[in-house]
Amino acid sequence: MHISRICNRGLVGLVAAGALLGSAVAPTRAAHADTDPPPISAIADKLQQTMDGLKFQEVIDTDPPTTAAAARTLKANSVDKDAKTPEQRAKTYAAAAGDQPISQQPQLDATVIELDQNNRPISSGTVLMSPQYPHGKVVSVDKNLHTSDVRWRQWDDAGWYTNHAQGTIDVVPGRENASTDFMLPYPASVLKLMINFGVLRLVDKGVIKLDDTYAYNPTATSSLCGGATSNTIRNYVDDSLTWSSNPASCALLKMLWDHDAVNDLNQTFQDLGLETLQVKETNPANGGHWSNPVTMSSLDTAKLLTLINGAPGTVWTAPNGQAVTSDVLSPSSREFFKKELGDQGMNDVLSTTDWCGADYPAPGIPQVTPSRWIAADGTVTVDGDAYAHDVRPCNDKAEVTFAHKTGLVNNSGSDAGIVKSLPGKNGRNYIIVIFSNLGDQYQDPNRPPTQPAAHPVAYSEKYAKLGLAIDQYESTGYLARKR
Repeated sequence: MHISRICNRGLVGLVAAGALLGSAVAPTRAAHADTDPPPISAIADKLQQTMDGLKFQEVIDTDPPTTAAAARTLKANSVDKDAKTPEQRAKTYAAAAGDQPISQQPQLDATVIELDQNNRPISSGTVLMSPQYPHGKVVSVDKNLHTSDVRWRQWDDAGWYTNHAQGTIDVVPGRENASTDFMLPYPASVLKLMINFGVLRLVDKGVIKLDDTYAYNPTATSSLCGGATSNTIRNYVDDSLTWSSNPASCALLKMLWDHDAVNDLNQTFQDLGLETLQVKETNPANGGHWSNPVTMSSLDTAKLLTLINGAPGTVWTAPNGQAVTSDVLSPSSREFFKKELGDQGMNDVLSTTDWCGADYPAPGIPQVTPSRWIAADGTVTVDGDAYAHDVRPCNDKAEVTFAHKTGLVNNSGSDAGIVKSLPGKNGRNYIIVIFSNLGDQYQDPNRPPTQPAAHPVAYSEKYAKLGLAIDQYESTGYLARKR
């Protein structure tokens, strides 16, 4: 780390309590006139440089649409998106014969929010990467961690190929004159953060209790959601967040529809200034129909996690003038939410400890793997699916906890969570989120063949390299702030 950056990051300690400087904290590129954009923060600069250096455009496409008919099929398959089972994924990799370099710069949307010891945001960085911004573009945010200078567009599966990744449907109205035009990657299973946030809002209102039993009786069939089930809401939430059960998540979303709470949830996100968080056009008959109108940006997702994490006082002021506080969820609901995210079993994107000791994928965020998934031989098994690597050596060397949610479909890879240092380790306290169209359809050229009966590596290891680089930066930044 350069001395100038250390000094700049040390300025964080001078920020007055309760002040939010957003991207203006720890500037590395100063503004020279009132008309200049806000200065770029050190973490934004680091994030952009790291993303650019990882060369995400060097992945290969295992299933590119080569005809108009293939593009139409891609568009038709954009409803009830679901990740393949490990067995289906392994067969797909083994059968792939049309591998070719990805046709254009991938779509990536990443945010890091740095937090002080009271969990209040002190600096942030958001970087967008696309064919229009091949080296990454830093998004300027105001003191409320908000931007109105991006025209957010809805993801379009076929349009990413056929329209040079230019979206055509606006997510937030009134942004026609924004300087940046960006098509949001589909969030995949990270959308379950929104569903469970809505559920816990109902718990806090006294409409439901976590230990109530909910009978899920869908009136329309869905391969994503499955058939009728009955379970406690607590167990549905646990299955939804810790091992990403789609049927459990469908049950929870249908329950929200049963209580006429979905529209209220979307309005709550708007009121909180989280304008891109939208659970749109899902099916009240079964809680399915997860498709492109379900949207999330990395910035708004990171801000939602900031509220779930909990911080005192007004965390930011929404565009409507509303003071936003962590009281949007009760303390007990926040703690429950964080516990469930902390019990994540799928540690294979920004962190890769489920593959501890493997030559591939590369190490990511050095988190501790939750004990609930670890068998007597040290291997991780999630929902009956074994990763076949002894994670105990990585747990011995772990430096942080990572309370997070991952997501995966063929053209979406994502991870979003809260990183905190373990006792005695260099301090980290930050939130990191990435959304990308690099799902399991896109692979690294150096990816080894999947071994028989082994859980296949579904994501590019570039995600893990990004996670590790940011974590190492945050670790050294903590030391700078302590000086």
